[in-house]
Amino acid sequence: MNVNGLNMTSFRYFQFFLVSIFCGLTFVTYTVNRADILTYSENTLAQYAATINAATSWQGDGKALFLNLDKQFSFQFFQYIDSNDSDNSYTHGRLLPQHEDVISELFQIDIPYTQSLENGRLQVRLSIGNAFSETVIKFKQQLMLIWATFLLISIFSFALTLRQTKKLRYSAKLIEELPSFAFHSIQKSKLKGEFKLLATAIESCQYNLKAEIDKLTDANEKLSRAAFQDPITGFGTRAKFTEKLNEICSPNSQQFGVLAIVKATELGSINQLHGREAGDDYLTRISNHIRKSLVKSPNAYCYRISTADFALILPDVTLKDGTSIIEQVKNAFDEYQQNLGTDSVAYIGLCPYLQNSDPVSLMTLADTAVSIAQTLGPNSVHVLQRLNGDELFGDSRWKVAIDDIVKRQAIKFYAQPIRPCRNDVESYRELLSRFYNVQGKFLPTTTVIAMAERHGMSEELDRLVILKTLSMLNETPSMSGLFGINISASSANQESFVAWLKNVLVRQRHIAARLVFEVNESGMQTNLSATYHFINEIHSVGARVSIERFGLGFTSFKFFKDVRPDFIKLDSSYTQGINSDAHNQFFVKMIIDIARKLTIRVIATGVENQEEKLAMEHLLMDGLQGYYIAKPTPLLTVSNSEKAEIVL
Repeated sequence: MNVNGLNMTSFRYFQFFLVSIFCGLTFVTYTVNRADILTYSENTLAQYAATINAATSWQGDGKALFLNLDKQFSFQFFQYIDSNDSDNSYTHGRLLPQHEDVISELFQIDIPYTQSLENGRLQVRLSIGNAFSETVIKFKQQLMLIWATFLLISIFSFALTLRQTKKLRYSAKLIEELPSFAFHSIQKSKLKGEFKLLATAIESCQYNLKAEIDKLTDANEKLSRAAFQDPITGFGTRAKFTEKLNEICSPNSQQFGVLAIVKATELGSINQLHGREAGDDYLTRISNHIRKSLVKSPNAYCYRISTADFALILPDVTLKDGTSIIEQVKNAFDEYQQNLGTDSVAYIGLCPYLQNSDPVSLMTLADTAVSIAQTLGPNSVHVLQRLNGDELFGDSRWKVAIDDIVKRQAIKFYAQPIRPCRNDVESYRELLSRFYNVQGKFLPTTTVIAMAERHGMSEELDRLVILKTLSMLNETPSMSGLFGINISASSANQESFVAWLKNVLVRQRHIAARLVFEVNESGMQTNLSATYHFINEIHSVGARVSIERFGLGFTSFKFFKDVRPDFIKLDSSYTQGINSDAHNQFFVKMIIDIARKLTIRVIATGVENQEEKLAMEHLLMDGLQGYYIAKPTPLLTVSNSEKAEIVL
């Protein structure tokens, strides 16, 4: 801000105005004085005219006339020219006056008077003498007074301008520093008097701006935490992990250390058995155990990189020391497992990183390590320093593990009933498969299924589940009612698998009529012709079909109409907060109305509190499933008293 230019401009305008006034004042003073001298000249000229007309005693001599008149008047120029005798002619003085300075010239007044006499002609220029000198002196004194006053006012105004400039410069500095958030306290001594209001305004602006900045800072911190800090665990998000991973793997990085992946494999099971809140508590406890175990490693970085996966970066730590630290994490997980009551808590894969490590290769190494750890027993830790040319080493271990499960038929069932909302609705119990290793320890179900699909072993695993279910129902006649069996969409889309399944069910139609095959909706849409074929074949032997996680992949209701499953199970996301979400209620109501016209039963999943239960019942849902309705329990512990709820 050019404060000096602003003030100097104002000063120049004021000076121009001041000069104009004093020039006018000077002109008025000059006019008054000139008028006075002019009046005096006119009076002198009148007296001279009267005197010369009355003069008679000069005897025709020009000099005598001059001497006579000179007693009363002063002459600048006197000339008498005798017409008859040139000896009587007389000249005195100068026709043009001489002045000492310019001011004298300003007041110069010619007083000529020419007169014809009896014997000649008289021409004079009167001089006002002393009166003229007095007027000039008086005017000079007045000029000195006027312009001395002007000079004093100018000096005062200039000093005032400098003072204001200094204060404005100080104020401008305070204002210019506001964008840099430099809120200095205002020195009131520098902004006194008429600048007091400005000081108050700047101070108020600083206060309000600081308050707004504090609000924005708080909001930004909240957004940063939301964007880069996981709300459940307090760890960094995947975005922050990716940023850190690129940093430690950059070509210019001199860093080394250990990368660990922690896979919380029990999250899906806990969510299904105990609800989402229990799942969040499970993740929170895992993160707390990790923090406590890393308390002596203040430089460690912790991230939640997916729903159930954590990443730990231990910088400047050797693999040996890193393994010791991670063993403390495992010990904490072992203690937590005793309280949790599950078959495991989490698995850990460990690998070192050095300068110029490749991020993709490093993550592949860590992922392989944790995959191997999952095949070794509960809460196992596996260290992998290099891939040895086989990037699927960990996955290959899973292939061996799944082969072993199929050969040993190492499967146990849990059951979770679906409660009907009306007496005329037939419902069923969903069978939840659990797989275990040679030591009898349960393996993470989600990982087993995912690895089976990766290695093309889904059909083998699904056949094991189906045969085990048929065997159990044949051997236990007391078990009545319908049972839901989960099979993968990839198996349902295989013509050979469908043919095998139909052949098995044809021989046991009495059992087939009690089976409901649950298939994921998104997988069914990948091959519509195979989906139609699967459902038609299942219906042909008296079994039924349920489309689970319904509503996530539909682009139209044409699929819904043409497939005609017996049940659809809404994805649990539709249940969450449905009691307060009008849009969700509208969509669910629309699905129920269409399904009812097509004689398809609609089941709500993930019901975890009374509000959600009442909202779903109000929408006339056919059945409810979730932790609030009934917990999954080992199938053999289901009592006869519970059969009334599942056999309708």
